Amino acid sequence: MTRAAGILAGAALLVWPAALNHYPLVFSDTGALLAQTVQGWAIWDKPLVYGPLLHALHWRVTLWLPLAGQGLVLSWLVWLVQRSLGGATAGRHVLLCAGLAAATAAPWFTALLLPDWLAPALVLATYLLGFAWDGLGRAERAGVALLALLAAAAHLSHLPIAAALVLLVLAVRRTARPALRCALPLAGAMALLLATNAWAHGRFALSPYGAVFALARLVGDGPAARTVEARCPAAGWHLCRWAGRLPRDSDDFLWSGEGPVWAARADGAAPGGPISLAPEAAAILAETLWREPLGVLRAAAGNAWRQLGMVRVGDTLGPENLQASVARQLALGFPPAEQARFAASLQARGVLPAAAAPFLLLHPAALLLGAAGVLLASWRARGRMLGLMLCVLVGLGANALATGALSGPHDRYQARIAWLLPLAALLAAPRALREDNVKGAPA
Repeated sequence: MTRAAGILAGAALLVWPAALNHYPLVFSDTGALLAQTVQGWAIWDKPLVYGPLLHALHWRVTLWLPLAGQGLVLSWLVWLVQRSLGGATAGRHVLLCAGLAAATAAPWFTALLLPDWLAPALVLATYLLGFAWDGLGRAERAGVALLALLAAAAHLSHLPIAAALVLLVLAVRRTARPALRCALPLAGAMALLLATNAWAHGRFALSPYGAVFALARLVGDGPAARTVEARCPAAGWHLCRWAGRLPRDSDDFLWSGEGPVWAARADGAAPGGPISLAPEAAAILAETLWREPLGVLRAAAGNAWRQLGMVRVGDTLGPENLQASVARQLALGFPPAEQARFAASLQARGVLPAAAAPFLLLHPAALLLGAAGVLLASWRARGRMLGLMLCVLVGLGANALATGALSGPHDRYQARIAWLLPLAALLAAPRALREDNVKGAPA
């Protein structure tokens, strides 16, 4: 089997849940990302990155094409990581991808048309840039750097992950050049976000309205709700109307049509919603950090800790809100045949969770074994293997902090990246066996 055939086979394995579903997996956010190009909407809470990437492949024909792209890119990336550690062959690559496909969440996120799959891709790409640069060809270096840039820009939670990984590379390598190679994609991602937000929203910012998300989290945790109670009604804030009764669930705060974000404004500010709330949200956040810095830190640490243990697949498999989001965009911009394919999928008919359940049973055991394998291997790992282990561990921690502390713990956020533990353990096992055989060989 040639290398290309092995990567193609690996790609097929890494997106197999789409075959089970008879269609790529989607989520309500997929509809918003499609709307960025189908309707030309500048969605207030999503970078203008992943939506155009989807369009670059689907061209309003079919979502199977972006699915194939995701599988190929991730399979190629895993191949490069495997090769960097020695002993890579097409057959071994297929076996590795088969193990990930059978026992981890990797295929469930690679087959999902969201930027979530780019979080683990960012970790692997940074490892290659920081620890395995010498083993990459010129085109591979450019490809990995571009992937790291797009991965960091595709979701705001990926920026702190990238920053944490840059600091790790600097601390371990102790020279500026490897860290600079990892920092350049992060700088490029920030420049891309600044440029696209200036064009789409007229605001030169990484996250024009991100303060609303952070406020929702601190309202749910309590500190911001106490700030509103203490400062109202004198502050004259829009949220003063909800003083003492703000939603404790951040999702209710953000998305409920009757909640404070989307309610009609007494001051008539336009366009209303989160865009009009953002300046007030920033002011409340600043005052909350001044009033209760320790309370904010405790809440962030508690949410990050909870997020570390929330690794179940399932909250992206149901049909909730898909008709109003994905089906609508398909109806607006895709041929009838594509709309029919989506409507016939298990997910659209609400039966995918039951069909998927038997395939998810191995995930907890694989994660536990993977975590144990990584911790054990880290004690004796050196060079590139140690770099991979550290990138995985730091990536997991940074992901939990970025998503749990800033958005709120959800299974999807940690499950998307936790499968790197079994991957690292599987890559470490053959190397450890080879080293043991060498040590045990007669002199």
